Amino acid sequence: MERKETDILIAGGGVAGLVAAAAFGTAGFSVVIVDPTPPVTDADSDGADLRTTAFLQPAQAFLETAGIWPHLADYATPLQIMRIVDAAASPHVMRDFDASDISDQPFGWNLPNWLLRREIVARLQDLPNVDFRPGISFGNMVPRLNAALVNLTDGTQVAASLVIGADGRNSAVRRALGISATTTRYGQKAMTFAVTHDAPHDNISTEIHRAGGPFTLVPLPDHAGLPCSAVVWMDHGAQTLRRAALDATDFEAEANDRSAWHYGPLKLASKRMVWPIISQIADQITGPRTALVAEAAHVMPPIGAQGLNMSLRDLACLLDLATADPASLGSPAMLDSYARQRHPDIKLRVAGIDALNKASMLGNSVAQDLRARGIAALYGITPVRRTLMQLGLGAR
Repeated sequence: MERKETDILIAGGGVAGLVAAAAFGTAGFSVVIVDPTPPVTDADSDGADLRTTAFLQPAQAFLETAGIWPHLADYATPLQIMRIVDAAASPHVMRDFDASDISDQPFGWNLPNWLLRREIVARLQDLPNVDFRPGISFGNMVPRLNAALVNLTDGTQVAASLVIGADGRNSAVRRALGISATTTRYGQKAMTFAVTHDAPHDNISTEIHRAGGPFTLVPLPDHAGLPCSAVVWMDHGAQTLRRAALDATDFEAEANDRSAWHYGPLKLASKRMVWPIISQIADQITGPRTALVAEAAHVMPPIGAQGLNMSLRDLACLLDLATADPASLGSPAMLDSYARQRHPDIKLRVAGIDALNKASMLGNSVAQDLRARGIAALYGITPVRRTLMQLGLGAR
């Protein structure tokens, strides 16, 4: 049996796990990262993650610290305005939240997830203290006083001062710790795809609300000479699956109706991808020698660009604690501090997104009218609008 000692063992090679490896590796820690599936780094390959991620300002700063942003900057599309449209109201209620009200930078920058994997893997190759082992899984672990002994599926045993569980909503690390999670199911699914359109997006992310869930268009670079946006369309599960089976012409007709023709006619520019919508919070986010991050700790509907940005706040907190006192890496004191700082914020933000999602699903006219009035009221009070934008960026 191969035995290896490392500062940190990361289970999970999704975007959050890869960023964690780069961040801790850049800070000088030795890292082993494993994932059962090699990352798909091409949009046309089977299994490619066709979703996009909007990195808000604090997340972009963290990516800079991890040495990742220089790999991404040339591909990133800035998000200057967050537009909310209530298309169920008559007339439509539309409000723009402009980053210039609170900052001299955009709210964030949008990037395709498959490209993120490609560029972060390239960053890991520059770090000799990071050992990335795709195709290998976390098996089990035995926490000891000074390290956790982790058995991998290839027969390797790794002794790590800290184990980071970044292995998703069905986390094997979380199960190994005996930690349960509270899950809310909405009966929704989300469909993601890219579209071209005639009207320029002008770096505006547009969230269009009607019954069933939001329809969000997020700016991408031009495609085939036309303005292009990534779409996240949330709706009741049966409707989403029905639409996924439509041919392109019929699907585009429904997408144009749902978008209220906000950007003019939409034309498919990618494959369609469907996944279930839930909220989930781990009952604890730490165990002996272990911290849970990202979807192992929290899952939420894709509203307000909070999901992966919250994951990077988890990582930033862990990294701050680790670099402040490297000798305490994985200690009870470090992990208790992580739980105190992150778990209340996670609960608050998941509850907020849960409430927003339930409101967006409502189909009766009274509820839709209240939603429209609420958007108008919040927008109309300047200090409240600015505070909401700062909270959205991650301010407390």
